[in-house]
Amino acid sequence: MKNQIRGCVKINAQGKNLYGFINHLHSKRIAIFRQYVKNGTLSAEIYRTDLDDVREIANETDIKLTYFEYDTISNEIIRRRGRFGIILGIILILGASLYFSSVVVTIEIQGNTTVSDTVIMSALSEIGIEEGTQFGQINYVWSENQLRLMIDKIAWVGMHRTGHRLVVEVTEIVEKPDMLIERIPCNVVAARDAEIVSTTVLDGQLMHIIGDYVLAGDMLINGVTSDINGNITLHHAMGEIIGIYNETVEFNGEFTKERLLSTGKKDKRRKLKLFSLEIPLYFGKNHYEYSKNELTEKPLYIFGKKLPISLKSTEYSEMSRTEKQLDEDTLRAELMEKVYLYEKNFFENCEIIERDITESITDEDMTLSVNYKLKGDICEQREIMVK
Repeated sequence: MKNQIRGCVKINAQGKNLYGFINHLHSKRIAIFRQYVKNGTLSAEIYRTDLDDVREIANETDIKLTYFEYDTISNEIIRRRGRFGIILGIILILGASLYFSSVVVTIEIQGNTTVSDTVIMSALSEIGIEEGTQFGQINYVWSENQLRLMIDKIAWVGMHRTGHRLVVEVTEIVEKPDMLIERIPCNVVAARDAEIVSTTVLDGQLMHIIGDYVLAGDMLINGVTSDINGNITLHHAMGEIIGIYNETVEFNGEFTKERLLSTGKKDKRRKLKLFSLEIPLYFGKNHYEYSKNELTEKPLYIFGKKLPISLKSTEYSEMSRTEKQLDEDTLRAELMEKVYLYEKNFFENCEIIERDITESITDEDMTLSVNYKLKGDICEQREIMVK
């Protein structure tokens, strides 16, 4: 490593007064290493700083001297000293390393479940702690107390530094669970007209049997019972009554409709993000009346470490309001998509036994009337009003 810094030169010397040349080098206290004489030629290595003295001694002793310099760190620096970009780059890297080692590059939050990271980061920002804050400016004890006072759901806060990261550990308040009142006296009634196909009673008295047809509002499970002595007991009626029932849903769509369609024009805007600061790399504003955008962010990595520097790109695609005329097949396909979406959202807990679709078309629109035959739970609780 020492030779890499000082620079090392390989020399070859030939001449009649070779040993006089060697003695003269020693008398000048010039460091010579790895030296040997072979076939009247001296081969050795010297430091680059001694090269001018060796050349002068060679001239005095009539010695033919050849030399070349090894590739070393100092040699590369000297050869490239005129390339200011490299020097500037090295200075910037060193400066960035010193700067990032003294500021908060990332904030890591641990221990939170109900309180979101966004809420905690916002509170930290209010007390002056965010990405780019000097570690030396942070009063940890004061900041911990302030954060705990600002967020009611946090019981304890601890902060510590780990490299360029600020780790914020929190313990949340364990709230008393809400008491669910599940034993209020109630009846179970039919939510819709249906034919009963299955009954399961957990509490209360069953009022109908399998095969009965009930109307919406009819009592299925009675929450009021009495014994032979006339003593009345109130129950929180519970059970599952499965019935088969019909339901009709209509879906309508127009043949002529305004839609947002892409014009093909695109506008890309970039921003340089440094910590929480965003620097626009563009001029002017986007003048699209209607548009959709896609945001991408590419962070900068050095040696596998993510830096708080990134390039944010937003691509805007211009959209225009256009009247589009649909044919019957296209509109029918769109309505059928609505039908399937409705079934997925509202009939998830039901079994669809039959589906009958009736189509009606006018000059302006199309309507799909869907008649369902469903099998599912028809229970609905009704509270018993007790004085």
